[in-house]
Amino acid sequence: MSPAADRPDLSLATLRARYRDGSLTPQALVQQLHRRMQAEDALVDRRLWIRRLGLDEMGAYADALAGRDPATLPLFGIPFAIKDNIDLAGVPTTAACPAFAYTPERSATVVQRLVAAGAIPVGKTNLDQFATGLVGARSPYGACRNALDAEFISGGSSSGSAVAVALGLASFALGTDTAGSGRVPAMLNNLVGLKPSCGRIPATGMVPACRTIDAVSVFALTAADAAAVLAVAQGEDAGDVYSRTLPPHGHDFGAGGPFRFGVPRAADLEFHGNADGPALYAAAVAALQALGGTPVEIDLRPFRAVASLLYEGPWVAERYAAIRPFIEAHPEALHPVTREITLQGRHIGAPESFEALYRLKALERQTRGVWRQIDCLVTPTASTAYTVAEVEADPIRTNSNLGHYTNFVNLLDLAAVAVPTGTLGRGRPRPQPLSQGVPGLPWGVTLVAPAGQDLPLLSLAARLHARTLPTVGATLHAPHRVAGAMPDAAPFGSGLVPLAVCGAHLSGLPLNGQLTGLGARLVRATRSAPLYRLYALPGGPPQRPGLVRVAEPGQAGGAAIELEVWALPTAAFGAFVAAIPAPLGIGTVLLEDGSRAPGFVCEAVATAGARDITAHGGWRAWLAASMHPG
Repeated sequence: MSPAADRPDLSLATLRARYRDGSLTPQALVQQLHRRMQAEDALVDRRLWIRRLGLDEMGAYADALAGRDPATLPLFGIPFAIKDNIDLAGVPTTAACPAFAYTPERSATVVQRLVAAGAIPVGKTNLDQFATGLVGARSPYGACRNALDAEFISGGSSSGSAVAVALGLASFALGTDTAGSGRVPAMLNNLVGLKPSCGRIPATGMVPACRTIDAVSVFALTAADAAAVLAVAQGEDAGDVYSRTLPPHGHDFGAGGPFRFGVPRAADLEFHGNADGPALYAAAVAALQALGGTPVEIDLRPFRAVASLLYEGPWVAERYAAIRPFIEAHPEALHPVTREITLQGRHIGAPESFEALYRLKALERQTRGVWRQIDCLVTPTASTAYTVAEVEADPIRTNSNLGHYTNFVNLLDLAAVAVPTGTLGRGRPRPQPLSQGVPGLPWGVTLVAPAGQDLPLLSLAARLHARTLPTVGATLHAPHRVAGAMPDAAPFGSGLVPLAVCGAHLSGLPLNGQLTGLGARLVRATRSAPLYRLYALPGGPPQRPGLVRVAEPGQAGGAAIELEVWALPTAAFGAFVAAIPAPLGIGTVLLEDGSRAPGFVCEAVATAGARDITAHGGWRAWLAASMHPG
């Protein structure tokens, strides 16, 4: 039997169902995880842990849930791992540097929120020292090994966090992301990696890399699981001046219907010798088109110019400033590559820093227009993958190549979700040079959009994930392919009001521009419940309908009328309603599926002298009949 066959399905939906039916308790789960962790250690030492929690420590968190109703806590009994630059009370935080270690009295704010929601921490994970690297190999605790093939890197810097989830040792894990550390390991270990909008999850209690652009990230088996974690973790915190509450996301372009996605020009695509890359990327683009997306070619050069700034000027100086007292006192304690990169920051002066900031602002302006053309940008997550030996032989070049498509995201204040979509080196025997691909190693793309668009990105990621690789992580499970695997949108305010229209505001009719001019988007075409009558009111142009409710459910006398439901920004709703002339107004319209939406209704008194056109079933049908009578 494959080792993957013995790895449990720890997706949130599966654990919740088992807790509800009584077939599992948190206490039983931590015992199973403890045995599983010991078995994994004996199988292959992937060096994913810096400090595993013992059975008694995990058990204390599980015991705190005894007697609680699983339905009362959103993350009841859900095990999670923590990157070891994020504090867990009573457990040393090392940032992968033993000489730097300290033991916090309080957990990081994000950890506190997760535990309060019922989640159970299971350990602190390995990382590229001080979160400096994308390889997972710059650690005195050893190079963290890929969950699917131990000869390969896990990706970094959040290396152990990704591997723990991929191996079925945690349902989700916290990482951090400054240059791609929450995305590259997700791709290489067949996971969803959420790099949320900067500041959405507070960084209080996290050892910073670049404090101004760091983000706490989430590794999960599915996009729905990542969204559930984000819903609990998000929100401002007084201890983090960079934390923030973001404006509503607006239209959820990923949930269904048409959307536009940016693709780099062919000249901008780089796969660093990975022969499978072009076909894999083309397949991901084709999958997005099958989901209703329209590709729009964009110039990636300004984004790549932003990426080049990350290891120049103020952001290298910021890495140095984050640990300045320690590195000055103990330079020998750092990994050689980490020390070389970080110490460059002490030679960067204020003039160079301001010049880089001016350059970033100019490039940000260049990229701004792209977002008026597209809903999201789609790039490879990483161009290729490397063995541990290849990284050790050429640590700077390989690390740089892995960040080719990730380094610009935080500097431009963007959100991103990495999604596995393909497999490198399909059908080719091993061993062979990595540049030609290796069988079985995952590959994927990243969906990128402006800050605040986390939910639409996760919605699209869920749909894309379901069309691509059959299983998640290093297991044989497929929770991303089951019904109901879409993220729960309820915890994320859209800032939109649904509006049911039945007349001249329908698509293509004279007043539709009043909606589109306010930023409204069509959600769906539908019908009312069979409780209404439709009238053509006197006057015009334009001619106007009157929708009048005449029956209660189960009563006769009404009919189902053609409608469209639009989503209108809340900020524009008041002005739109104020401009509606009597006898029309906005009331509650019952739809054929039993749901309700604000919509156009008419005062019954106004139907005196109006023409009853209910038999046509809708305004369009009546207009067509009027133009071609008989």
